[in-house]
Amino acid sequence: MGLFDILTGKRRLARPAPDRLFAMTTANVKFETELGIHSRGRAGIVFQALATADFEGIVREMVEVVEGISDDSDTKVESRDDEYGYRWIVLRDKDFDDLVVGINAVSGALEAGGYGDRILCAVFGFQDSSGRPLYWIYNYKRGAFYPFVPAGGAQQRDSESELRLKAQVGAELPIEAELERWFPLWGIPI
Repeated sequence: MGLFDILTGKRRLARPAPDRLFAMTTANVKFETELGIHSRGRAGIVFQALATADFEGIVREMVEVVEGISDDSDTKVESRDDEYGYRWIVLRDKDFDDLVVGINAVSGALEAGGYGDRILCAVFGFQDSSGRPLYWIYNYKRGAFYPFVPAGGAQQRDSESELRLKAQVGAELPIEAELERWFPLWGIPI
């Protein structure tokens, strides 16, 4: 950030480091061994799709690459659009590390094609010891994770559990410091 940016009140975000996504693999060890949180074997990446042949070709190739990788890893891949017009690439695999590698492959293909700015986030599905679903969301534009814990009712969240998770994770993950940027995602297809 330069002096001109400070004077005009503009703030440029640094491009997130791609290796931050891989912090989830080490955090998963803590989730399982210390916190009783287990992967649901599902993860997804969501982005704004474009109705261009180039973009659709990249998405098609990306799915083929992940499916090719999955021949060695048993990862299942599906693509779907949600009610808000976003495209989800959903991965299913019992091996958590394969999910992280698959999500990285998808985001890498979009970025290599010049569409990195279309990526919204990656979502990793977990459940606590009682079987209640919870999610860790990686915001690509911010380069940080945050927890999302839906509460039973219609579009309600358990903020207390989210803050507890933030405190328990500690230095394992780069956590989004600004709580107002912990956006809920309703209707997560994982």
